[in-house]
Amino acid sequence: MTVIDKPRLDRAHVLALLREMIRIRRFEDKCAELYTQQKIRGFLHLYDGEEAVAAGIIPVLGPDDAVVATYREHGHALVRGVPMTTIMAEMYGKAEGCSGGRGGSMHLFDAETNFLGGNAIVGGGLPLATGRALADRMNGAQNVTACFFGEGAVAEGEFHEAMNLAQLWGLPVLFVCENNGYAMGSAIERTEAQVEVAKKAAGYGMAAEQVDGMDVVAVEAAARRAIAQIRETSAPMLLECQTYRFRAHSMFDAQLYRDKDEVAAWRQKGPIVRFQSWLLDNNLVHKEDVQAIEDAADAEIAEAVAFAEAGAWEPVAALTEYVLGPQPAPPAVVTPSGTTVETTYREAVKQGIRDAMLRDDRVFLMGEDVGAYGGCYAVSKGLMEEFGEARIRDTPLSESGFTGAGIGAAVAGMRPIVELMTVNFSMLALDQILNTAATLRHMSGGQFGVPLVIRMATGAGKQLAAQHSHSLEGWYAHIPGLKVLTPATLEDAHGMLWTALEDPDPVLIFENVMLYNRSGQIDEAAGAVDISKAAIRREGSDLSLITYGGSLFKTLDAAEALAKDGIEAEVIDLRSLRPLDDATILASVNKTRRAVIVDEGWRSGSLAAEISARIMEQALWSLDAPVGRVCSAEVPIPYPKHLEEAAIPQIDSIVAAAKSRFGR
Repeated sequence: MTVIDKPRLDRAHVLALLREMIRIRRFEDKCAELYTQQKIRGFLHLYDGEEAVAAGIIPVLGPDDAVVATYREHGHALVRGVPMTTIMAEMYGKAEGCSGGRGGSMHLFDAETNFLGGNAIVGGGLPLATGRALADRMNGAQNVTACFFGEGAVAEGEFHEAMNLAQLWGLPVLFVCENNGYAMGSAIERTEAQVEVAKKAAGYGMAAEQVDGMDVVAVEAAARRAIAQIRETSAPMLLECQTYRFRAHSMFDAQLYRDKDEVAAWRQKGPIVRFQSWLLDNNLVHKEDVQAIEDAADAEIAEAVAFAEAGAWEPVAALTEYVLGPQPAPPAVVTPSGTTVETTYREAVKQGIRDAMLRDDRVFLMGEDVGAYGGCYAVSKGLMEEFGEARIRDTPLSESGFTGAGIGAAVAGMRPIVELMTVNFSMLALDQILNTAATLRHMSGGQFGVPLVIRMATGAGKQLAAQHSHSLEGWYAHIPGLKVLTPATLEDAHGMLWTALEDPDPVLIFENVMLYNRSGQIDEAAGAVDISKAAIRREGSDLSLITYGGSLFKTLDAAEALAKDGIEAEVIDLRSLRPLDDATILASVNKTRRAVIVDEGWRSGSLAAEISARIMEQALWSLDAPVGRVCSAEVPIPYPKHLEEAAIPQIDSIVAAAKSRFGR
């Protein structure tokens, strides 16, 4: 792949443009045939009719630029230089595929060509592209990230959040809307108040251009102008390429929503027909040239099919590979200095952030009000003055947008700390956390990791009522590909962050709101801590009390109360909810023969239920009593203090549950 310095319609160049479009078209035709033979399965979104967009834009990019595509990305991958053999093998699901067979049609990845993959979530790649460009901007690289998406994505919040963030921060993104007129089966006139996508950029002060997406020369010329402008200004730009897909939305689609005559009329002005006819009419190419291109494409496709057919199925034994990256060794144990200082949980978290920023220039913090305001819970107060606005970045109120940007920056090699103000706001970013951060390594066959830390406040007790008092960390512990931490002590609040930042995978840290003001002594030499192990916070022989986060100190107080009644409880601080430290839990339960789990999540489907199930599966014959659970009541958390306290675990309810294990 070469960058063409100027748009010259000489023979070599026009043949290259025609070759790429014919190559895409014939590949897609073959994929449709293989789909009917059930050799390609799942969703298959074909690019027929839109070839001029990929062929006109991608060759203008340089090798260090990045491409973020959508689920209709075969054409983008082919033009970018991803080998057709590995693309076809991926469509088959073979181990030799460009994503190791784990992504399929919608998730083609190739690190070698900076092809950051397709995305099955409509608009899901937009924040990722913004984050990739943010990394380039912070590193001083003169690269451009091209992000392709359909017009259906412009109705998604992530489109607007990404556009705003890119323009606000001056990020080098080329947003390419492939406006094919239909978001699945809905015509744009039925879904958008403003059908000219380029005009939407004006609301963000972003430069935009509308171009005939069926004219490959016009597309290339527009791409050259846009990319040159982005390189010069580092400001983003939007290209709206007005095109049309000749086939259905996917191969599942009966295509009953549009008239056959409409499709036929568009085919008459298709990009290949149009360009090829013009070239032939003007004697720039000849019929034998076209035939040679078609023959070469057919030969390449035949080779790709043979490669895929001969490929190997990944063994079932490899099922769990690429869920997480290579696991780093636990941090070295720090020898205590013997000198302690008084501090708070809030200050311990802040110093953890500060230490990380000092250790590694790639680390930066971003989130709502983390800079000038100092953070909703004052955790980052003063850090912007110390490290500057580039590394302590105030974001718009756009959780999905800036979380996705953090993911993109992490993929590009940065070490972002994303602060989501409260756990309930994380629901707005759940798409990016679940569908991108947690899956990217797996879908790409291990080519791309997401070394990202997301911090958020969690828990009830502040009389913040139902929408600000959630304990949802157990939900996130359900998701493969994530690590979930719940620091309760000052040492963990300070030391977990650095260990998490050295992890190759996304780590979520939940800070209970009731702990921020808690004070105590911490050793001056306190450093990084192991994030994979539970901790025994109190030794005991009669009962295991298993808990985490904000409930730890209630549980310790309950253990002291139980001791007065002759019950010696062992208190386990889980610290990590994913992965769970089964070994520590089971060793304790096998010793004490009784267990109660204290969990601020709701009882139904709770983390406590998962731990109870693991104990029953692995230690049933050691138990002298059923496993008990103390969870939050099955109600939205109330505002009045007495009702809020009644809704969440308290010392007396922990004591009562413990005593009931002894029939008391």
